[in-house]
Amino acid sequence: MWCFGVAPAWGAGRSLALSFGGEVRHVTATELLRRSDATSIIIPDDVSYHRAMTYRAVPLLALIGDVSGPGFDTIEARADDGFVSQIPASLVRQGASGGAVAWVAIESPDAPWPNLPGRDASAGPFYLVWEHPERSGVGSEQWPYALAGLAGVQDPVHRWPQLAIDPSIPANAPSRRGQDVFLKNCIPCHRLNGAGEGDVGPDLGRPMNVTTYMTGEGLRALIRDPKSVRTWPAQKMPGFDAERIPDADIDALIAFLSYASPR
Repeated sequence: MWCFGVAPAWGAGRSLALSFGGEVRHVTATELLRRSDATSIIIPDDVSYHRAMTYRAVPLLALIGDVSGPGFDTIEARADDGFVSQIPASLVRQGASGGAVAWVAIESPDAPWPNLPGRDASAGPFYLVWEHPERSGVGSEQWPYALAGLAGVQDPVHRWPQLAIDPSIPANAPSRRGQDVFLKNCIPCHRLNGAGEGDVGPDLGRPMNVTTYMTGEGLRALIRDPKSVRTWPAQKMPGFDAERIPDADIDALIAFLSYASPR
């Protein structure tokens, strides 16, 4: 689930690592702000700030180049706090044909962003934001802030076969829908049976599957309002309302987690 970490303050020399096609290059905030395609954009309902925000940003597609080449079909967006979103490259490509448009927003030392609500740091210095996210069904976990790097990788199911669903399972089985829900909303922070890169939250399959020690009612309550189930000073996970994860998707997610238990 989306976990609000504390992003480091903007500092000179901070850079964003880009790894596509086998080589890694680093670009600084200053370099990005000097690009000819850097422009001001307005995000009317920013996921992290919960209000309208204006950014200087560069188009993600222009920054990383062709995302249809061999070797990867997913963009792994890694943040400084251990949050690692797996964004389908097809989602980014939709921006060229009327879908949601992905941008990398850059915080300038001359115009620092405000701190995130309830935090002591901003979303900078790099933040992946979307124009018209509703056009492509972009989820809140696909807005990683405090970005450290972007990389082209294989999709999660190919990288981690333990996430796969047996071909014998019907196409309309809830667990199949639940797999999509997990990959979109949960894998940035939670691993499952060792699958994933995020380490903000616990593995939901090891050492014991979460459906073994929590009831369906408890899991639904945890997703909607984590503090209603358990709380501690360093708790980061926010609640997900029905607009972000509908009730039917929560049911499907629980079905997928339960399916993953014996695996």
